[in-house]
Amino acid sequence: MGTNKKKLVVLGAAESGVGAALLGNQQGWDVFVSDGGTIKPNFKSMLQEHGVTFEEGGHTEATILAADCVVKSPGIPDKAEIVKKIRAKGIEVCSEIEFGYRYKGNSKIVAITGSNGKSTTTKLTWHIFKTAGYNVAMVGNIGRSFALQIFEQPAEWYVIEVSSFQLDDIHQFRPDIAVLLNITPDHLDRYEYKFENYIASKFRITENQTASDVFVVNADDPEIHNYLTTHSVNAKTVFFTMDEQKIHDEGAFADRDSLHIKYGTEDMQASIHDLTIKGRHNQYNSMAAGITGRAAHIRKEKIRESFESFEGLEHRLEYVATVRGVDFINDSKGTNVNSVWFALESMTKPTILLLGGQDKGNNYQEIEDLVREKVKAIVCLGVHNEPIHQFFDGIVETIVDTTSAKDAVKAAYALADKGDVVLLSPACASFDLFKNYEDRGRQFKDAVREL
Repeated sequence: MGTNKKKLVVLGAAESGVGAALLGNQQGWDVFVSDGGTIKPNFKSMLQEHGVTFEEGGHTEATILAADCVVKSPGIPDKAEIVKKIRAKGIEVCSEIEFGYRYKGNSKIVAITGSNGKSTTTKLTWHIFKTAGYNVAMVGNIGRSFALQIFEQPAEWYVIEVSSFQLDDIHQFRPDIAVLLNITPDHLDRYEYKFENYIASKFRITENQTASDVFVVNADDPEIHNYLTTHSVNAKTVFFTMDEQKIHDEGAFADRDSLHIKYGTEDMQASIHDLTIKGRHNQYNSMAAGITGRAAHIRKEKIRESFESFEGLEHRLEYVATVRGVDFINDSKGTNVNSVWFALESMTKPTILLLGGQDKGNNYQEIEDLVREKVKAIVCLGVHNEPIHQFFDGIVETIVDTTSAKDAVKAAYALADKGDVVLLSPACASFDLFKNYEDRGRQFKDAVREL
Protein backbone atom coordinates (compact mmCIF):
# COMPACT_ATOMS: atom_id res chain seq x y z
CA MET A 1 0.00 0.00 0.00
CA GLY A 2 1.18 3.53 -0.77
CA THR A 3 2.15 5.79 2.09
CA ASN A 4 0.34 9.09 1.70
CA LYS A 5 -3.08 7.91 0.52
CA LYS A 6 -5.82 6.96 2.96
CA LYS A 7 -6.15 3.20 3.28
CA LEU A 8 -9.43 1.47 2.51
CA VAL A 9 -9.82 -2.21 3.28
CA VAL A 10 -12.82 -4.04 1.81
CA LEU A 11 -13.86 -7.28 3.52
CA GLY A 12 -15.75 -9.61 1.21
CA ALA A 13 -15.50 -9.36 -2.58
CA ALA A 14 -19.02 -9.95 -3.82
CA GLU A 15 -21.30 -7.36 -5.49
CA SER A 16 -21.16 -4.73 -2.73
CA GLY A 17 -17.49 -5.21 -1.83
CA VAL A 18 -16.27 -4.92 -5.40
CA GLY A 19 -18.43 -1.83 -5.89
CA ALA A 20 -16.91 -0.16 -2.82
CA ALA A 21 -13.38 -1.15 -3.91
CA LEU A 22 -13.72 0.30 -7.43
CA LEU A 23 -15.37 3.49 -6.16
CA GLY A 24 -12.69 3.89 -3.47
CA ASN A 25 -9.96 3.34 -6.04
CA GLN A 26 -11.53 5.95 -8.35
CA GLN A 27 -11.77 8.42 -5.44
CA GLY A 28 -8.08 8.16 -4.61
CA TRP A 29 -8.04 5.66 -1.74
CA ASP A 30 -5.33 3.05 -1.44
CA VAL A 31 -7.56 -0.04 -1.66
CA PHE A 32 -7.00 -3.60 -0.45
CA VAL A 33 -9.70 -6.27 -0.83
CA SER A 34 -9.70 -9.33 1.42
CA ASP A 35 -12.06 -12.31 1.08
CA GLY A 36 -11.97 -15.32 3.41
CA GLY A 37 -13.46 -17.49 0.67
CA THR A 38 -12.91 -17.55 -3.08
CA ILE A 39 -13.70 -14.56 -5.28
CA LYS A 40 -15.97 -15.25 -8.26
CA PRO A 41 -14.15 -14.98 -11.63
CA ASN A 42 -16.25 -12.03 -12.88
CA PHE A 43 -15.53 -9.99 -9.73
CA LYS A 44 -11.85 -10.95 -9.78
CA SER A 45 -11.45 -9.72 -13.36
CA MET A 46 -13.14 -6.39 -12.45
CA LEU A 47 -10.61 -5.87 -9.64
CA GLN A 48 -7.69 -6.85 -11.89
CA GLU A 49 -8.88 -4.60 -14.70
CA HIS A 50 -8.72 -1.58 -12.36
CA GLY A 51 -5.49 -2.62 -10.68
CA VAL A 52 -7.00 -3.18 -7.23
CA THR A 53 -4.95 -5.39 -4.87
CA PHE A 54 -6.84 -8.33 -3.39
CA GLU A 55 -6.42 -11.61 -1.54
CA GLU A 56 -8.73 -14.62 -1.18
CA GLY A 57 -8.91 -17.70 1.02
CA GLY A 58 -7.91 -15.83 4.18
CA HIS A 59 -7.21 -12.45 5.75
CA THR A 60 -3.78 -10.80 6.17
CA GLU A 61 -4.34 -9.27 9.56
CA ALA A 62 -1.47 -6.74 9.57
CA THR A 63 -2.63 -5.15 6.31
CA ILE A 64 -6.26 -5.05 7.41
CA LEU A 65 -5.50 -3.52 10.79
CA ALA A 66 -3.50 -0.71 9.08
CA ALA A 67 -6.71 0.59 7.44
CA ASP A 68 -8.21 4.05 7.93
CA CYS A 69 -11.62 2.68 7.02
CA VAL A 70 -13.03 -0.82 6.55
CA VAL A 71 -16.02 -1.54 4.31
CA LYS A 72 -17.52 -4.79 5.55
CA SER A 73 -19.80 -7.06 3.56
CA PRO A 74 -23.26 -7.24 5.20
CA GLY A 75 -22.83 -11.02 5.30
CA ILE A 76 -19.93 -10.88 7.79
CA PRO A 77 -21.25 -10.83 11.37
CA ASP A 78 -19.75 -8.66 14.12
CA LYS A 79 -18.77 -11.79 16.02
CA ALA A 80 -16.22 -12.74 13.32
CA GLU A 81 -12.71 -12.60 14.85
CA ILE A 82 -11.30 -10.19 12.26
CA VAL A 83 -14.19 -7.75 12.81
CA LYS A 84 -13.69 -7.86 16.59
CA LYS A 85 -10.02 -6.94 16.09
CA ILE A 86 -10.85 -4.09 13.70
CA ARG A 87 -13.38 -2.66 16.16
CA ALA A 88 -10.99 -3.11 19.10
CA LYS A 89 -8.44 -0.99 17.23
CA GLY A 90 -11.00 1.76 16.75
CA ILE A 91 -10.89 1.63 12.95
CA GLU A 92 -14.01 3.01 11.29
CA VAL A 93 -16.25 0.26 9.92
CA CYS A 94 -18.86 1.24 7.37
CA SER A 95 -21.29 -0.55 5.11
CA GLU A 96 -21.11 -0.19 1.34
CA ILE A 97 -24.23 2.07 1.28
CA GLU A 98 -22.50 4.37 3.77
CA PHE A 99 -19.35 4.46 1.64
CA GLY A 100 -21.35 5.10 -1.53
CA TYR A 101 -23.33 7.84 0.18
CA ARG A 102 -20.18 9.91 0.67
CA TYR A 103 -19.69 10.11 -3.11
CA LYS A 104 -23.29 10.55 -4.23
CA GLY A 105 -22.83 14.21 -5.18
CA ASN A 106 -26.10 16.13 -5.54
CA SER A 107 -28.16 13.05 -6.24
CA LYS A 108 -31.22 12.14 -4.18
CA ILE A 109 -31.96 8.88 -2.42
CA VAL A 110 -35.01 6.77 -1.74
CA ALA A 111 -34.12 3.97 0.70
CA ILE A 112 -36.53 1.11 1.32
CA THR A 113 -36.36 -1.44 4.12
CA GLY A 114 -38.67 -3.89 5.90
CA SER A 115 -38.88 -7.61 6.58
CA ASN A 116 -41.11 -8.36 3.58
CA GLY A 117 -42.00 -6.63 0.33
CA LYS A 118 -38.73 -4.68 -0.03
CA SER A 119 -37.85 -5.94 -3.51
CA THR A 120 -41.34 -5.48 -4.91
CA THR A 121 -41.67 -1.96 -3.47
CA THR A 122 -38.18 -1.01 -4.65
CA LYS A 123 -38.88 -2.20 -8.17
CA LEU A 124 -42.31 -0.52 -8.27
CA THR A 125 -40.87 2.77 -6.96
CA TRP A 126 -38.12 2.64 -9.57
CA HIS A 127 -40.76 1.87 -12.23
CA ILE A 128 -42.78 4.96 -11.16
CA PHE A 129 -39.69 7.22 -11.38
CA LYS A 130 -38.70 5.69 -14.71
CA THR A 131 -42.22 6.09 -16.14
CA ALA A 132 -42.15 9.75 -15.05
CA GLY A 133 -38.93 10.23 -17.03
CA TYR A 134 -36.57 10.61 -14.06
CA ASN A 135 -32.88 9.72 -14.32
CA VAL A 136 -33.04 6.91 -11.76
CA ALA A 137 -31.06 3.78 -10.83
CA MET A 138 -32.29 0.78 -8.85
CA VAL A 139 -29.55 -0.45 -6.53
CA GLY A 140 -28.78 -2.27 -3.30
CA ASN A 141 -29.98 -5.78 -2.60
CA ILE A 142 -31.81 -5.81 -5.91
CA GLY A 143 -29.30 -5.54 -8.75
CA ARG A 144 -26.18 -3.40 -8.78
CA SER A 145 -24.58 -2.21 -5.59
CA PHE A 146 -24.99 1.49 -4.79
CA ALA A 147 -21.21 2.09 -4.86
CA LEU A 148 -20.78 0.26 -8.18
CA GLN A 149 -23.56 2.32 -9.76
CA ILE A 150 -21.91 5.57 -8.62
CA PHE A 151 -18.60 4.30 -10.02
CA GLU A 152 -20.02 3.16 -13.38
CA GLN A 153 -22.94 5.45 -14.12
CA PRO A 154 -24.06 8.05 -11.57
CA ALA A 155 -27.78 8.88 -11.57
CA GLU A 156 -29.85 11.80 -10.26
CA TRP A 157 -32.02 9.50 -8.14
CA TYR A 158 -31.16 6.20 -6.47
CA VAL A 159 -33.84 3.81 -5.26
CA ILE A 160 -32.03 1.54 -2.80
CA GLU A 161 -33.25 -1.71 -1.29
CA VAL A 162 -31.58 -1.77 2.11
CA SER A 163 -31.26 -4.62 4.62
CA SER A 164 -30.93 -4.19 8.37
CA PHE A 165 -27.38 -5.58 8.11
CA GLN A 166 -26.41 -2.65 5.86
CA LEU A 167 -28.02 -0.18 8.25
CA ASP A 168 -25.98 -1.57 11.15
CA ASP A 169 -22.86 0.16 9.82
CA ILE A 170 -24.07 3.56 8.64
CA HIS A 171 -22.82 6.86 10.08
CA GLN A 172 -23.97 9.69 7.78
CA PHE A 173 -26.25 7.80 5.34
CA ARG A 174 -29.33 9.97 4.97
CA PRO A 175 -32.10 9.22 2.47
CA ASP A 176 -34.26 12.07 1.16
CA ILE A 177 -37.16 9.63 1.35
CA ALA A 178 -36.98 6.58 3.66
CA VAL A 179 -39.55 3.80 3.56
CA LEU A 180 -40.18 1.27 6.34
CA LEU A 181 -42.67 -1.38 5.22
CA ASN A 182 -43.03 -3.75 8.19
CA ILE A 183 -41.04 -5.52 10.88
CA THR A 184 -41.39 -9.25 11.56
CA PRO A 185 -38.89 -11.53 13.28
CA ASP A 186 -36.24 -12.55 10.77
CA HIS A 187 -32.46 -12.98 11.07
CA LEU A 188 -32.71 -12.96 14.85
CA ASP A 189 -29.55 -15.06 15.04
CA ARG A 190 -27.66 -11.89 14.05
CA TYR A 191 -29.27 -9.77 16.78
CA GLU A 192 -28.50 -11.95 19.79
CA TYR A 193 -32.08 -13.23 19.45
CA LYS A 194 -33.32 -9.87 20.71
CA PHE A 195 -36.18 -8.65 18.55
CA GLU A 196 -35.76 -5.09 19.89
CA ASN A 197 -32.20 -4.98 18.47
CA TYR A 198 -33.55 -5.88 15.03
CA ILE A 199 -36.31 -3.26 15.30
CA ALA A 200 -33.80 -0.57 16.28
CA SER A 201 -31.58 -1.47 13.34
CA LYS A 202 -34.48 -1.08 10.89
CA PHE A 203 -35.26 2.37 12.31
CA ARG A 204 -31.68 3.49 11.64
CA ILE A 205 -32.89 4.23 8.11
CA THR A 206 -34.34 7.50 9.44
CA GLU A 207 -31.82 8.41 12.15
CA ASN A 208 -29.93 11.00 10.08
CA GLN A 209 -32.98 12.45 8.38
CA THR A 210 -33.97 16.06 9.02
CA ALA A 211 -37.26 17.93 8.86
CA SER A 212 -36.78 18.45 5.11
CA ASP A 213 -36.75 14.67 4.52
CA VAL A 214 -39.71 12.27 4.34
CA PHE A 215 -40.22 9.03 6.29
CA VAL A 216 -42.90 6.79 4.78
CA VAL A 217 -44.09 4.19 7.23
CA ASN A 218 -46.72 1.49 7.78
CA ALA A 219 -49.18 2.65 10.45
CA ASP A 220 -50.70 -0.84 10.81
CA ASP A 221 -47.53 -2.63 11.89
CA PRO A 222 -47.64 -3.14 15.69
CA GLU A 223 -43.85 -3.09 16.13
CA ILE A 224 -43.52 0.15 14.19
CA HIS A 225 -46.43 1.68 16.09
CA ASN A 226 -44.92 0.77 19.47
CA TYR A 227 -41.49 2.08 18.53
CA LEU A 228 -42.90 5.42 17.35
CA THR A 229 -44.80 5.93 20.61
CA THR A 230 -41.50 5.95 22.53
CA HIS A 231 -39.04 7.39 19.95
CA SER A 232 -39.15 10.62 18.00
CA VAL A 233 -38.34 10.97 14.32
CA ASN A 234 -36.97 14.19 12.77
CA ALA A 235 -38.29 13.62 9.27
CA LYS A 236 -41.76 14.49 8.07
CA THR A 237 -43.57 11.20 8.78
CA VAL A 238 -46.23 10.04 6.33
CA PHE A 239 -48.29 6.90 7.03
CA PHE A 240 -49.92 4.29 4.83
CA THR A 241 -52.66 2.10 6.27
CA MET A 242 -55.82 0.08 5.65
CA ASP A 243 -57.65 2.32 8.13
CA GLU A 244 -58.79 5.70 6.84
CA GLN A 245 -59.14 6.95 10.45
CA LYS A 246 -55.36 6.93 10.85
CA ILE A 247 -54.85 9.40 8.01
CA HIS A 248 -55.52 13.12 8.39
CA ASP A 249 -54.01 15.58 5.95
CA GLU A 250 -51.45 13.38 4.26
CA GLY A 251 -50.85 9.66 3.78
CA ALA A 252 -52.32 6.71 1.96
CA PHE A 253 -55.16 4.32 2.73
CA ALA A 254 -57.06 1.59 0.94
CA ASP A 255 -60.77 0.89 0.96
CA ARG A 256 -62.58 -1.92 -0.83
CA ASP A 257 -62.04 -0.66 -4.34
CA SER A 258 -59.36 1.98 -4.38
CA LEU A 259 -56.08 3.28 -3.04
CA HIS A 260 -56.08 6.89 -1.88
CA ILE A 261 -52.80 8.76 -1.79
CA LYS A 262 -53.04 12.19 -0.18
CA TYR A 263 -49.94 14.31 -0.48
CA GLY A 264 -49.56 18.07 -0.47
CA THR A 265 -53.00 19.38 -1.34
CA GLU A 266 -53.93 16.59 -3.72
CA ASP A 267 -55.80 13.34 -3.20
CA MET A 268 -54.96 10.74 -5.80
CA GLN A 269 -57.06 7.60 -6.32
CA ALA A 270 -56.24 4.38 -8.13
CA SER A 271 -58.52 1.39 -8.58
CA ILE A 272 -57.36 -1.71 -6.70
CA HIS A 273 -58.58 -3.77 -9.66
CA ASP A 274 -56.10 -1.97 -11.93
CA LEU A 275 -53.07 -2.92 -9.82
CA THR A 276 -51.09 -5.54 -11.69
CA ILE A 277 -49.86 -7.08 -8.41
CA LYS A 278 -52.55 -8.75 -6.33
CA GLY A 279 -53.07 -9.37 -2.63
CA ARG A 280 -53.49 -7.09 0.35
CA HIS A 281 -49.74 -6.91 1.07
CA ASN A 282 -49.22 -5.52 -2.43
CA GLN A 283 -51.73 -2.77 -1.66
CA TYR A 284 -49.35 -1.79 1.16
CA ASN A 285 -46.36 -1.96 -1.20
CA SER A 286 -48.22 0.12 -3.79
CA MET A 287 -49.25 2.77 -1.25
CA ALA A 288 -45.65 3.08 -0.03
CA ALA A 289 -44.34 3.44 -3.60
CA GLY A 290 -47.15 5.84 -4.51
CA ILE A 291 -46.45 8.21 -1.58
CA THR A 292 -42.74 8.09 -2.43
CA GLY A 293 -43.54 9.13 -5.99
CA ARG A 294 -45.75 12.00 -4.83
CA ALA A 295 -43.05 13.14 -2.34
CA ALA A 296 -40.66 13.29 -5.31
CA HIS A 297 -43.18 15.53 -7.16
CA ILE A 298 -44.28 12.89 -9.67
CA ARG A 299 -47.68 13.58 -11.23
CA LYS A 300 -50.69 11.50 -10.21
CA GLU A 301 -51.32 10.32 -13.77
CA LYS A 302 -47.81 8.90 -14.02
CA ILE A 303 -48.21 7.00 -10.75
CA ARG A 304 -51.56 5.58 -11.84
CA GLU A 305 -50.07 4.58 -15.20
CA SER A 306 -47.15 2.88 -13.41
CA PHE A 307 -49.46 0.84 -11.18
CA GLU A 308 -51.15 -0.48 -14.31
CA SER A 309 -47.98 -1.31 -16.26
CA PHE A 310 -45.82 -2.77 -13.49
CA GLU A 311 -44.65 -6.32 -14.16
CA GLY A 312 -43.73 -7.51 -10.67
CA LEU A 313 -40.71 -9.62 -9.78
CA GLU A 314 -39.59 -12.99 -11.00
CA HIS A 315 -40.05 -15.62 -8.25
CA ARG A 316 -42.45 -13.43 -6.27
CA LEU A 317 -46.04 -14.65 -6.76
CA GLU A 318 -45.16 -15.05 -10.42
CA TYR A 319 -47.84 -16.67 -12.57
CA VAL A 320 -46.23 -19.47 -14.60
CA ALA A 321 -48.93 -21.27 -16.57
CA THR A 322 -52.34 -22.93 -16.45
CA VAL A 323 -52.25 -26.64 -17.28
CA ARG A 324 -55.65 -28.27 -17.83
CA GLY A 325 -57.36 -25.81 -15.51
CA VAL A 326 -54.66 -25.84 -12.80
CA ASP A 327 -52.74 -22.59 -12.18
CA PHE A 328 -49.06 -22.75 -11.24
CA ILE A 329 -47.54 -19.88 -9.25
CA ASN A 330 -43.83 -19.43 -8.46
CA ASP A 331 -43.14 -17.69 -5.14
CA SER A 332 -39.67 -19.18 -4.64
CA LYS A 333 -38.59 -15.87 -3.07
CA GLY A 334 -40.88 -16.78 -0.13
CA THR A 335 -38.03 -17.89 2.12
CA ASN A 336 -39.71 -17.22 5.48
CA VAL A 337 -43.09 -18.10 7.01
CA ASN A 338 -44.28 -14.51 6.85
CA SER A 339 -43.83 -14.49 3.05
CA VAL A 340 -45.97 -17.61 2.79
CA TRP A 341 -48.67 -15.90 4.87
CA PHE A 342 -48.73 -13.10 2.28
CA ALA A 343 -48.82 -15.58 -0.61
CA LEU A 344 -51.67 -17.65 0.85
CA GLU A 345 -53.55 -14.51 1.79
CA SER A 346 -53.78 -13.58 -1.89
CA MET A 347 -54.94 -17.04 -3.09
CA THR A 348 -58.58 -17.27 -4.15
CA LYS A 349 -58.69 -20.97 -5.18
CA PRO A 350 -58.09 -24.29 -3.36
CA THR A 351 -54.30 -24.53 -3.06
CA ILE A 352 -51.67 -27.25 -3.21
CA LEU A 353 -48.72 -25.77 -1.35
CA LEU A 354 -45.08 -26.66 -2.04
CA LEU A 355 -43.17 -26.13 1.21
CA GLY A 356 -39.71 -26.95 2.50
CA GLY A 357 -35.97 -26.55 2.15
CA GLN A 358 -33.48 -25.32 4.70
CA ASP A 359 -35.58 -24.46 7.75
CA LYS A 360 -34.42 -21.51 9.91
CA GLY A 361 -36.39 -22.72 12.95
CA ASN A 362 -39.76 -21.85 11.41
CA ASN A 363 -42.88 -21.37 13.49
CA TYR A 364 -45.68 -22.56 11.21
CA GLN A 365 -48.37 -21.43 13.65
CA GLU A 366 -48.39 -18.09 11.87
CA ILE A 367 -49.91 -19.68 8.73
CA GLU A 368 -52.01 -22.39 10.40
CA ASP A 369 -55.36 -20.60 9.96
CA LEU A 370 -54.73 -19.76 6.31
CA VAL A 371 -53.55 -23.32 5.64
CA ARG A 372 -56.72 -24.78 7.21
CA GLU A 373 -58.82 -22.41 5.14
CA LYS A 374 -57.11 -22.69 1.75
CA VAL A 375 -54.67 -25.60 1.48
CA LYS A 376 -55.91 -29.04 0.40
CA ALA A 377 -52.49 -30.74 0.21
CA ILE A 378 -48.84 -30.01 0.99
CA VAL A 379 -45.98 -31.23 -1.17
CA CYS A 380 -42.66 -31.10 0.69
CA LEU A 381 -39.62 -30.10 -1.34
CA GLY A 382 -36.56 -30.55 0.83
CA VAL A 383 -34.05 -32.93 2.37
CA HIS A 384 -35.44 -32.77 5.92
CA ASN A 385 -39.21 -32.44 5.94
CA GLU A 386 -39.82 -33.56 9.54
CA PRO A 387 -40.74 -30.08 10.88
CA ILE A 388 -43.46 -29.74 8.24
CA HIS A 389 -44.88 -33.18 9.05
CA GLN A 390 -44.72 -32.55 12.78
CA PHE A 391 -46.74 -29.39 12.48
CA PHE A 392 -49.19 -30.12 9.68
CA ASP A 393 -50.01 -33.81 10.23
CA GLY A 394 -53.65 -33.78 11.29
CA ILE A 395 -54.17 -30.27 9.90
CA VAL A 396 -53.70 -31.11 6.22
CA GLU A 397 -55.01 -34.46 5.03
CA THR A 398 -52.38 -35.13 2.35
CA ILE A 399 -48.66 -34.45 2.78
CA VAL A 400 -46.25 -35.85 0.19
CA ASP A 401 -42.42 -35.85 0.23
CA THR A 402 -40.31 -35.04 -2.84
CA THR A 403 -36.65 -34.15 -3.37
CA SER A 404 -36.65 -32.46 -6.77
CA ALA A 405 -38.61 -29.69 -8.45
CA LYS A 406 -39.72 -32.13 -11.15
CA ASP A 407 -41.15 -34.66 -8.69
CA ALA A 408 -42.76 -31.91 -6.61
CA VAL A 409 -44.55 -30.48 -9.65
CA LYS A 410 -45.70 -33.94 -10.80
CA ALA A 411 -46.98 -34.82 -7.33
CA ALA A 412 -48.81 -31.49 -6.98
CA TYR A 413 -50.35 -31.82 -10.42
CA ALA A 414 -51.59 -35.31 -9.59
CA LEU A 415 -53.27 -33.95 -6.43
CA ALA A 416 -54.86 -30.98 -8.18
CA ASP A 417 -58.33 -30.73 -9.64
CA LYS A 418 -59.44 -28.32 -12.33
CA GLY A 419 -59.82 -24.89 -10.72
CA ASP A 420 -57.06 -25.46 -8.14
CA VAL A 421 -53.78 -23.61 -7.84
CA VAL A 422 -50.30 -25.05 -7.21
CA LEU A 423 -48.22 -22.58 -5.21
CA LEU A 424 -44.48 -22.86 -4.65
CA SER A 425 -43.92 -20.73 -1.53
CA PRO A 426 -41.38 -22.72 0.47
CA ALA A 427 -40.94 -20.75 3.76
CA CYS A 428 -37.33 -21.97 3.74
CA ALA A 429 -33.94 -21.27 2.20
CA SER A 430 -33.13 -23.31 -0.89
CA PHE A 431 -29.56 -24.40 -0.26
CA ASP A 432 -30.33 -28.03 0.60
CA LEU A 433 -31.31 -28.89 -2.99
CA PHE A 434 -30.70 -25.79 -5.11
CA LYS A 435 -28.06 -23.11 -5.69
CA ASN A 436 -30.41 -20.34 -4.52
CA TYR A 437 -34.09 -19.37 -4.60
CA GLU A 438 -33.76 -18.24 -8.25
CA ASP A 439 -32.48 -21.67 -9.26
CA ARG A 440 -35.35 -23.31 -7.33
CA GLY A 441 -37.89 -21.03 -9.06
CA ARG A 442 -36.47 -21.69 -12.51
CA GLN A 443 -36.42 -25.47 -12.01
CA PHE A 444 -40.05 -25.26 -10.84
CA LYS A 445 -41.03 -23.28 -13.95
CA ASP A 446 -39.18 -25.68 -16.24
CA ALA A 447 -40.96 -28.63 -14.62
CA VAL A 448 -44.38 -26.95 -15.08
CA ARG A 449 -43.64 -26.34 -18.75
CA GLU A 450 -42.77 -30.03 -19.21
CA LEU A 451 -46.14 -31.25 -17.92
